[in-house]
Parts: sequence; C-alpha cells; structure tokens
Amino acid sequence: MSLAGRISSEIGVHSTAAKLFNIFAMQLHDVQNLTDRIHTAKLHDGDDWHHNESIKHWTYMIAKKTIIFKLFSGDIDHQYKLLNLIFQATDKENGGAIIKWTVEYERVGEEVDPPYGYIEYLHKCTADIDAHLLKA
Repeated sequence: MSLAGRISSEIGVHSTAAKLFNIFAMQLHDVQNLTDRIHTAKLHDGDDWHHNESIKHWTYMIAKKTIIFKLFSGDIDHQYKLLNLIFQATDKENGGAIIKWTVEYERVGEEVDPPYGYIEYLHKCTADIDAHLLKA
C-alpha cells in the first residue's frame, strides 16, 4: 500500500471564482467568521496579515486562481510527512464557479489513515463561504 496520495473534490458555487479566490488569497483571516467549521486563524508572529514579515499558520502560492497551503507542525507532523491543500477556482460560462480542493499527502506509516476528513471539511466550508458571499 502506498503511503502517498491525492484526494480531490469539486463543488459548484454561485459566487465567482474571483470572489472565492480573493477570500482565500487576501482575506483568509476572515474565513473563521464566515463558517462555523473554522474556529481560529491567527498570526504566529507580527501584527499585520498582509505584511511580508508576519508569520502565519500557512504558506501559500498564488497562480491562476490556485493556492497551495502547506500544513505542518503539531499533530500533522506526527501523522504526515507532507500535507498540502490545493485550492483551484474556475469560472463557469453561465455564472458561478467550480471550486476544486485537492489534498496531497504522504503518511508516516500504514497505521495512519489517509486524510479523507480534510476533503469533506473543505467541501463543507466552501459551501458555507459561498452562502455568506451570496448574502453580502
């Protein structure tokens, strides 16, 4: 059995790809206020979410409405050598967007289960955020 893998999920949303991308790229600290599934987002070091010298709980790369979050530390390091969450937003022709989440992982051993819960969690949070954006 392989210790590495990828799990993906796509969800159709009513918001545009740009709106959802902006939330995850520029307002990630607000996500905890948009869904009850995220309890906290905080800075490790620094006072400004957008300042280059601030240390956050994540790292991300932005390209063509794609963001890669590299998760590490705490319980994650005990279970996974690698755990990346990949967010991709694509506009649909008739309005709205398709959001694709992919979880890339490498487990430390066969006793650790693949991170299926992450993909379900991300799918539900995306629906919550889309609902919030529709109200705004």
